Amino acid sequence: MDLQANLGGYFDLASCDIEEFKQLIDQRLEEGEVPHANRIEANIPIYDMEELQSVLAGGENRRRLMAEWARVLKDQSGVLVLKKAFPDTTSIDAATEIYNQIIAEEKETAGGGADHFATAGANARIWNSLEKLCLKSPEVFADYFANPAIDTVCEAWLGPNYQLTAQVNLVRPGGAAQQAHRDYHLGFQTAEICAGYPAHVHDLSPVMTLQGAVAHTGMPLISGPTKLLPYSQLYRPGYMAYRLDAFSDYFEENYVQLPLEKGDALFFNPALFHAAGANTSEDIQRMANLLQISSAFCRAMESIDRHAMSLALYPAILERVSKKKQVTPALEAAVSACAEGYSFPTNLDRDPPVGGLAPVTQKQLFLNALRESKSPAEFEKALAEQSHRRQG
Repeated sequence: MDLQANLGGYFDLASCDIEEFKQLIDQRLEEGEVPHANRIEANIPIYDMEELQSVLAGGENRRRLMAEWARVLKDQSGVLVLKKAFPDTTSIDAATEIYNQIIAEEKETAGGGADHFATAGANARIWNSLEKLCLKSPEVFADYFANPAIDTVCEAWLGPNYQLTAQVNLVRPGGAAQQAHRDYHLGFQTAEICAGYPAHVHDLSPVMTLQGAVAHTGMPLISGPTKLLPYSQLYRPGYMAYRLDAFSDYFEENYVQLPLEKGDALFFNPALFHAAGANTSEDIQRMANLLQISSAFCRAMESIDRHAMSLALYPAILERVSKKKQVTPALEAAVSACAEGYSFPTNLDRDPPVGGLAPVTQKQLFLNALRESKSPAEFEKALAEQSHRRQG
């Protein structure tokens, strides 16, 4: 049935039809639909990123891969796994060490941060792990986010100039599972608020963000990797429906889980029905860096001090550029994870477009400084001048 027509362009709880939902879920992903995938497990395509290193380098082959990933996320199963997204896990281990330090420090000073679904302190959550890692160790940040695989999947869904945020989640043995849900934006609103948004906004919300998770530990099934329901992002009233018992029960009866190894990454459409699993192991401290990537055109969930991050990161990237004699795609990916990639909002009186339709972005300023081999002091001055121009 045409829900939008019947409801005058709005969804409500009464319109949600579990039988229509089941028909969408009852699909199968075929190998011919995902030619770059190494295999398919439980309707989820698995990509071996070591095999695809040459594809990630750029050009038409990279665009074909991005088009495939976009189809998977939008029109097919809605989720994909990048095996060995970090072929060398040295940077994972270095970041994990720093994250554990931050967890200990925050527990000491504030008793530990609240989590979405667990009592404060039962698990450990680092909000804004992106900025905290960058300011604590720019060198580790540079190595960690100089990752073409992550850069490519983010661009595949959101286009260039995406804005990355991240939160570390550590689930200890005995950590409870989440309830099935959808994610930011509309997934973080009440049913009453969601009902106030027209149906076309429900369609728009998923394409504004991408959800991901980098495994910092091995995640066998007993440790509770994410529970996923492939194809569930296709159900248009899903931001209403996931709250209903019929839908949550169906999720619990039909979800799938895939084990992950350290260095693997999972990405999914934020409208996919999903939930963190229960850690029923005796000794596995399940740690993931949860990536939430936003379109340049929307509001990210976290406030990030990208000015401070850029100042901290620039010397580390400059050193690497000096050694490699160029700004490699991997290093540009690290800059993308740090600096503001969009020109707006700005003060157009002081920061007018020069030679184009939009003012220079913080990311462009960062990359131009690297190519011109500007010293950290010169970059700091240029960044301060740009920040002054952009202020209202």
